[in-house]
Amino acid sequence: MVRAIMSGCNGAMGQVITQMAAEDPDIEIVAGIDINTEQRNGYPVFSSLSECTVKADVVIDFSSAKATDSLLAGMAEKKLPGVLCSTGLSEEQLQTVKKTSEQVAVLKSANMSVGVNLIFKLLETITPVLAKEGYDMEIVEKHHHHKVDAPSGTALAMADVMNASVGNAYHYKFDRTQERQKRDPMEIGIQSVRGGTIVGDHDVIFAGTDEVITISHTAYSRAIFGKGALAAAKFLAGKPAGFYDMRDVIG
Repeated sequence: MVRAIMSGCNGAMGQVITQMAAEDPDIEIVAGIDINTEQRNGYPVFSSLSECTVKADVVIDFSSAKATDSLLAGMAEKKLPGVLCSTGLSEEQLQTVKKTSEQVAVLKSANMSVGVNLIFKLLETITPVLAKEGYDMEIVEKHHHHKVDAPSGTALAMADVMNASVGNAYHYKFDRTQERQKRDPMEIGIQSVRGGTIVGDHDVIFAGTDEVITISHTAYSRAIFGKGALAAAKFLAGKPAGFYDMRDVIG
């Protein structure tokens, strides 16, 4: 059985994953990391990974960007593989993630959903074909009113996958309100909506002449992210140092 530490254990996703792990015979949450060290789930909770005294095979992180630096330092110190699910990381933090992966196995994904990662693969295939035909590309993402980063990490990852598939020839457009001019054909528009309790909606729109192709993903609960995180943790435990993502998990 894989022994896991849950970073952000007292947050919404930490609670979801803890409950799901309790019903999974192949993984057990043995400790938690949280700024709030209240013990809600029967395992000990520490304020940082460095302070954690419980032995484990992997850490699952669903905390926040501001907790990432401390977590990465603890992973490197303990040589503990980690599944990083927090979004909104700075470029400097992403560089630290890559450096940490030289010492220990790190899995970083903008979205832990198996469905979203299959869409990433699909976008790699269809974007070059549709770009060649002159289709305009737009991404619209919608999330609950508590989400602080915009656009979402998933929307940016979708744009990055699309752009990489065409040699990074496009640039991103986040705001059209400050100018009045025709759309640049070499841009990928990314727009954000925040409201209510929307778990996560992403639409990738390819708009051509007399035809629109839309690829959509809707998350109805946080459980899909928890399921992916647990699968990733079981995959990563025991892996050599290196940088992994969910596409390694789903094959």
